[in-house]
Amino acid sequence: NYLMHKDKDYIVKDGEVLIVDEFTGRVMPGRRYSDGLHQAIEAKEHVEVKRESKTLATITFQNFFNKYDKKCGMTGTAITEEQEFREIYGMDVVSIPTNRPIARIDRDDAVYKTKREKLNAVVERVKEAHAKGQPVLVGTITIDASEELSRMLRKEGIQHQVLNAKYHEIEAQIISHAGEHGTVTIATNMAGRGTDIKLDDEARAAGGLLVIDTERHESRRIDNQLRGRSGRQGDPGESQFYISLEDNLMRLFGSERLMSMFNALGVPEGQEIKHKALTRAIESAQKKIEINNYGIRKNLLDYDEVMNEQREVIYAERLRVLNGESMRDSVYKMITDIIESSVDTTIGEVDNAQQWDLNELNELILPIIPLKRITLDRITDQTKDGLKQQLKEEAVKLYEDKEAEFPTTEAIREVERVVLLRVIDTKWMAHIDDMEQLQQSIRLQAYGQHDPLVEYRLAGADMFNEMSNAIQEDTIRILFRIQVEHKVEREQVAKVTGTNKDDSVQQAPQKKAEKKIYPNDPCPCGSGKKYKNCHGRNLVEGQ
Repeated sequence: NYLMHKDKDYIVKDGEVLIVDEFTGRVMPGRRYSDGLHQAIEAKEHVEVKRESKTLATITFQNFFNKYDKKCGMTGTAITEEQEFREIYGMDVVSIPTNRPIARIDRDDAVYKTKREKLNAVVERVKEAHAKGQPVLVGTITIDASEELSRMLRKEGIQHQVLNAKYHEIEAQIISHAGEHGTVTIATNMAGRGTDIKLDDEARAAGGLLVIDTERHESRRIDNQLRGRSGRQGDPGESQFYISLEDNLMRLFGSERLMSMFNALGVPEGQEIKHKALTRAIESAQKKIEINNYGIRKNLLDYDEVMNEQREVIYAERLRVLNGESMRDSVYKMITDIIESSVDTTIGEVDNAQQWDLNELNELILPIIPLKRITLDRITDQTKDGLKQQLKEEAVKLYEDKEAEFPTTEAIREVERVVLLRVIDTKWMAHIDDMEQLQQSIRLQAYGQHDPLVEYRLAGADMFNEMSNAIQEDTIRILFRIQVEHKVEREQVAKVTGTNKDDSVQQAPQKKAEKKIYPNDPCPCGSGKKYKNCHGRNLVEGQ
């Protein structure tokens, strides 16, 4: 109710909760919040609560893009993020001059004390442009804000179109008319990226497209993207931002102090405020948030580097399985590793065989590898290395016997691949959740004067080793206990051949010949006695 807002963070459509991208304003179909948040929103909106999704894989955009050997891109708003491109991706930013000189007029921000005054000024500016036939594109940050402004324009009798995540199906139709003279379009950030609005001749004569943004965004890139819808390819145009001291961005950086100052100066309601302090405050607020957001992304990348190293190991193993490689050597290595670690854990450096804790050794090995119970009297070489060698040989022999149960060698190899892939995926999914929980809680280490990132690396390495051991144990446990089912198919003993076969005889009821039972044969009743001493006794005596 207080953190996730309808028509801002998400929309409800056809009985589903759909997430809205904060930066593009577009719906992200198929995406769901984790940790029960999506289910809580579904319950809040009284729609069907669906099962929580399970994360199968995770990677940050930074690590994903850095997997490519060659990277390049083109955007009109990269200059503000030049430092991030260089530090994260190792890419330089080069500014290319426009094809034609920009004729757009970028006016100074219009600042008002309250949100109501700001919206009233926006409506008046739209009315003024609409009266002379100039097309207008009004940008809002949220769906709710776009619909509020739409209601105000409707009261003034101004025909307009609304483009937000609710109406994305008709986006192309709305954009195709947005540059026509007299057209008014209200849009979220959807209209700010990759949208080419064509002007007609009357619109050019009226001054081109007027872009009005009702609020500064946290990122200057998004502001520049919306502003860039006007004045394309040398066309005329205008852009202006309308801001109030009640906007989220301004409230984050001391707008209360500015509000008190302007009230003391007696600024009347509805009057536009022009002051150098305001311009500096807005620019400072955006830069501070951009620096902060960059720090968050950089910190996230540092943490994801730990997962990235682990991801490389797991995915390399998965790729071997998916490529159909033989995993026989890997399986045998897992068997010997389990024996090694179990003996090292229980015996340690104890040389005297009488002091060995064989009960603990049996508890560790036998649930995984079904060997004969390990006792002192069956150990031929009662040294630590001798014990390891004997148990390895027994385990390998046991697995060779298991291999022999399969009809073909490739059959057991395929089973190994299927089992290993399933175990890896199951354990990796659980590991992703565990690492996410660790990342959220590890920041508390800072209170103990420890670097959370260093602690995260150490704890993450321990958890990865535990997962790797669990993969080995589960894989070997399953492989040793797989039962081979032999398919028994009935075979036709005799066939009727030739061209002169008699179908009528073939279709006649067949009499099953009874098998002759001899006196010394086991009785068919299943008693275990000979036939002559059981149901065949009377027949034998009669003879």
